[in-house]
Amino acid sequence: MQQLTSLGKLFYGLGIAGIGFLQFMYPGFRPVILTIAPDSTQHLNVLVYATAAILVLAGLFIAIMKQVKTVALYFGLFLLLFVLAGHLPIRLIHNPGMLGAWTNALKLLGLAGGALMVSATFPGKQTNGSLGKIALYGEYGFALMLLIFGIDHLVYAEFVKTLVPAWIPGPLFWTYLTGIALAASGLSIFLHFKPKTVGLLLGVMLLIWLVTLHIPRAIMAPATDEGNELTSVFQCLAFSGMAFLYIRSR
Repeated sequence: MQQLTSLGKLFYGLGIAGIGFLQFMYPGFRPVILTIAPDSTQHLNVLVYATAAILVLAGLFIAIMKQVKTVALYFGLFLLLFVLAGHLPIRLIHNPGMLGAWTNALKLLGLAGGALMVSATFPGKQTNGSLGKIALYGEYGFALMLLIFGIDHLVYAEFVKTLVPAWIPGPLFWTYLTGIALAASGLSIFLHFKPKTVGLLLGVMLLIWLVTLHIPRAIMAPATDEGNELTSVFQCLAFSGMAFLYIRSR
């Protein structure tokens, strides 16, 4: 299990670094970081590139280094700041009742939780006071994301089934099955039910999605996609890593 959680840390770190790298390549913030149109962020280019640098450096540090507790903790808090000060106000103003509109906010909440999960799992200088204890709650951000995404699969089944590769028969069946699997995984994490089994199965499922869905879509994406499918590749890699991290959950 130690090898799997180390692999999870590697996947999470590389996923984060990849998102940061793409933010250097394409204009504006990646939507998962902040949902503002690129042409509205021209005066924020310094912040865009500074954020990209933090993502790349923090991701590579988490992926490669062994003593990552403090860096992962503060990186998780950094991402939470973007959730609370960036995504949340926008979502409360624009279509707050539309479940699908919360997708990027929930993804970032999940990624923030992933950094806290790394901090809680891997060694380093212990952070004193209540700040360090925040890391113990990172898995719940991941759980909330999984639970709502599972519900999304069921509510928006007609759309989600179009994402299933054409060579796989029964797209509606797989849409409902994966929706139930995501929701059940999220609920299991909330209840702390069989973390080894849930983490392993969820991590493998997400890796299968990475290979069969996200990588092919990124390869076939048109130039007008502006790296969104590539971003999904790195997000899925990070989420798979977080599932493996959950195996060693407290």
